[in-house]
Amino acid sequence: MDALAGLLDGPRARGAFLLRAMLTSPWSLRIQDRAPLAVVAQWRGEAWFSFDGAEPPTRLGPGDVAVVRGPDPYTVADHPSTPPRVVIHPGQRCTTPDGVDLHDVMGLGVRTWGDALDGETVMLVGTYQIAGEVSRRLLDALPRLLVLAGESWDSPVLPLLAAEIPRDRPGQDAVLDRLLDLLLIDVLRAWFTGDGSGQRPRRDGGEAGREPSWLRAHTDPVVGRAMRLLHNNPGQPWTVAALAAHTGVSRAALARRFTELVGEPPMTYLTALRLDLAAGLLRDERDATLETVARRVGYSTAFALSSAFKRVHGVSPSEHRARLSGAA
Repeated sequence: MDALAGLLDGPRARGAFLLRAMLTSPWSLRIQDRAPLAVVAQWRGEAWFSFDGAEPPTRLGPGDVAVVRGPDPYTVADHPSTPPRVVIHPGQRCTTPDGVDLHDVMGLGVRTWGDALDGETVMLVGTYQIAGEVSRRLLDALPRLLVLAGESWDSPVLPLLAAEIPRDRPGQDAVLDRLLDLLLIDVLRAWFTGDGSGQRPRRDGGEAGREPSWLRAHTDPVVGRAMRLLHNNPGQPWTVAALAAHTGVSRAALARRFTELVGEPPMTYLTALRLDLAAGLLRDERDATLETVARRVGYSTAFALSSAFKRVHGVSPSEHRARLSGAA
């Protein structure tokens, strides 16, 4: 498994929030649901995304897809000058800015929401509501707003999702969860590898290539091989010396080159990879014991995994699993 495949293997929606938003101008939505990640496909009309601060608004036209990394609030509107008329709260509760509930007013049918079924603007919205549904490594690799231009990218998933969102069939939630995962993966693959248009904003607001440093490092003959060894066998008791022996360079040379290209030392990268895998196993294999998960990702004991997991994720593995179980 390569580094990008490992990263994109992470999204696992569980009862994700999906809807068609159908709106007539003027409209403006203040999004403060604190969701870790949302995908917005502009099906018809246009929308402007604005964040608090000095960043200029970003326009989405028909066919464009945006990936928004939370939990910071933002505004989506027909025009940047339109003041918010609806506020989206955690749990997807919607109110007016002064707190009047709009649930009954704006419901237009099965997973369809807005102010008119013939609205000039139609957006397909999918929201991952629990942080564990998307890996921390993936969230850290993304800018606050990623936009993939429709004219430079074509996905069979998007029209399928548009057709499935308003349907009410047995097992529909599971179908929509998987379609949302596929759409996100398709968008990110195109963006990371440069198949779509646009540039990935740096965190300082400048411009950079789309792929993060660890993805560029994957093409390096030495560091790339070391990364593939880690991804293919994360449970092995790796050391820098062992990696160096497999890649044909000295320990010092590998450590220096890996850190320069990836942005962190090999063992730091391995720790993040192992904890990411552990989070996924806790999510997907509910019957697996913590001891089993620990051994599979390279920790000798459940206690060692728990200590590292809580240090990075802020909760214990058991708490992480309980949160996801409660959202299922």
